[in-house]
Amino acid sequence: MIRIAQPSDWQDIMDIYANARRFMREAGNPTQWGDTFPPEDLVREDIRLGRSYVCETDGRVQGVFAMLPGEDPTYRFILGSWLNDKPYCAVHRVASRGEVNGIASQVLAWAMEQCGNIRIDTHDDNLPMQRVLEKNGFTKCGRIWIEDGTPRIAYQKTAED
Repeated sequence: MIRIAQPSDWQDIMDIYANARRFMREAGNPTQWGDTFPPEDLVREDIRLGRSYVCETDGRVQGVFAMLPGEDPTYRFILGSWLNDKPYCAVHRVASRGEVNGIASQVLAWAMEQCGNIRIDTHDDNLPMQRVLEKNGFTKCGRIWIEDGTPRIAYQKTAED
């Protein structure tokens, strides 16, 4: 089950992000989130604005992500090209507790049901996420740069695909 995150989910969310940072380091991706991403103020803002979602299995929060409708400033410039210029939702900060397989695929399927046009990005070293995106029918569209200037691989999927 996927639902909007509540303030009462705070500890679960922070535990999941800590687990995701550990997993990334162990999988050869130590720099994408480092030791502090996402920062607590961003997570609190996501919850406050109703753009943070959690995935529950058997009553336990197993995953977290943010979904933002509307234009994402980091997606304005792409070296490559998006599949279309239609309104979209951006999915960010996808993370799993690591206890249940397939959380990221559930997130992506749910996001497509809600929006029908999804953009997402990931780090060059995040091979597990690249595999998940490609397995779920996302198209590699090019390269974008996030706020701190580091590059990311940009993906998109539309209901028309």
